[in-house]
Amino acid sequence: MQTAKLSFFVACLLLAGCAATSDRESTGQAIDDSVITAKVRAKLVDDFALKGLQIQVETSKGVVQLSGYVTTQTAMAQAVADTSSVEGVVSVQNDIQLK
Repeated sequence: MQTAKLSFFVACLLLAGCAATSDRESTGQAIDDSVITAKVRAKLVDDFALKGLQIQVETSKGVVQLSGYVTTQTAMAQAVADTSSVEGVVSVQNDIQLK
């Protein structure tokens, strides 16, 4: 009986360790964010207008942050539009700078 209680307690602790908090993502959310990041990167690489530009992508809870440098305002707007069109993106934080 004690072993069953101990096992239950340990299982609860392990599950709590995977749960999201206000400042930490759950395991599932981190995986979702990784998928979103990969899809956004692929979309940006495939966009002919953005070829050769170094745009960094980070995702947290569906919010995608773009950073890096572009040479035109049009390229910046295209990167934001491409990112916004990816499924799962909640919003886009544009920290791209013109050089």
